[in-house]
Amino acid sequence: MIHRDRMRDHFLTLVRIDSPSRREREVAMHLKEELVRLGAEVSFDQADRMVDGTVGNLIARIPGTRPGVAPFLLCAHMDTVGPGEGIKPQVKDDIIKSDGSTILGADDKSGIAIICEVLRVLREKAVPHGELEIVFTICEETGLQGARHLDVAYLHARTGLVLDSSNPGRLITRAPTANRLQFTVQGLEAHAGVCPEKGINAIRIASEAIAAMRLGRLDEETTANIGTIEGGNAINIIPNTVTVRGEVRSHDETKLKAQTEHMIRAFEEAAARHELRLDGVTQHGQVTCEVQRDYDRLFVPEGARIVELVREAARALGREMTLWRTGGASDANILCAKGLEVANVGTGQQEVHTVREHLHLGDMVRSAELVLETLKLHAGGV
Repeated sequence: MIHRDRMRDHFLTLVRIDSPSRREREVAMHLKEELVRLGAEVSFDQADRMVDGTVGNLIARIPGTRPGVAPFLLCAHMDTVGPGEGIKPQVKDDIIKSDGSTILGADDKSGIAIICEVLRVLREKAVPHGELEIVFTICEETGLQGARHLDVAYLHARTGLVLDSSNPGRLITRAPTANRLQFTVQGLEAHAGVCPEKGINAIRIASEAIAAMRLGRLDEETTANIGTIEGGNAINIIPNTVTVRGEVRSHDETKLKAQTEHMIRAFEEAAARHELRLDGVTQHGQVTCEVQRDYDRLFVPEGARIVELVREAARALGREMTLWRTGGASDANILCAKGLEVANVGTGQQEVHTVREHLHLGDMVRSAELVLETLKLHAGGV
C-alpha cells in the first residue's frame, strides 16, 4: 500500500528546503500544510524561545477512527547538520544521494517522509487506527534540544516510535547516557621570543592532559572523545587560556562516572605539573572543569508493549526484527527519560553527517510498511 514514488518525491522536496538547526521554520510551514491536508490539527510549542530559533516543535493530532485505542506517537526531527544548505539530491535506481558538496538530509527527513506517507495511506485506505500524535522536533542535532524543551504533559500518547536511524530491520531499544565536558585551562602569558620562561603554556597543559587520557572506544558500552580545542592569540605569545570540550558516553552509569573522573584528573594533574617562580610569587597552571549531563540513556525492556508490537508487525510482513544497542542518541533518549515508552526504528539513511550520506529507497519503503503494520496491529489490539 505504500506509494514508493510519492514518498520519494516528498522526500526530495523536503531535502531541498534548507533547515539547519534553529532555522527550521520553512520546512515546518511546509509540513504544517501537508498535515492539515491529511486531517491533522497542528500547533507549535515555544521551544524556539529556549534555543533562539525560528519555530518551535511541530505537534499534530489526527483523531482516531477506532474507539478505545490508546494514542500512538510518531516522531522525527526537522533540522539537519552542515553542510546542509542548497542540497541537490541525485537519484539513481534505488539510491538517493547529494551532489557531494553537502549532506543529503536523510537524517532525518527520511523519517518525516515515511510518517507522512503512512498517514496518507491510513487516510486513503480508511485503515482503522487510534489517535495519532506526530511530533517533528527542532534542534535535535544540537543536543536534542527540541525534545528536551517539549512538554510531554501536552501529549496524550505514552508509547510510540522515533524514526531516526539506519537499518529498518533493527529496533533501537538501548542508547547511552552522555556527559558533556568543558575544561578551561589557565596559564600565564609572556612574549614567546623575549621571555618564554616567564610564561605557562596553556596549550601545552591541555595537550599533556589529552595525551594521558583513554579516548575512543573503551569497551562495548563506553566511548570518550575530545572534540574541540580553542585558545591562544598569536604565535608570538605564550597562550594563557585554552578551552577544551569533549564527551563521555556509556550504557553503564558507573563506567560513565569513572571515565568522566579520569578525564578531569588528567587535566588537574597536567596543570599541577606546570609552575614557575616569578617576582617572588609561585605561579601554577590552573584548570576549571564543568560537567553537564547531556542526556540520559534509552532503555526499553524487551517485554515492553512497543517492542512486542514492532516484532509482531515484522513477523506479519515475513521479516525478523533485531533489538539493537547503539552508541548514538536520538530524541528517543529524551522522551524515554520523560516517561514515554518509545523505540527508534531505521529509515534507510546511511553515512549520516558526511557529504557521502545516502538513502536506500527500498529500506525507506520497508520502514514505512513496518510503521503502517505496527499502527494496524496497535488498533487491532482492542
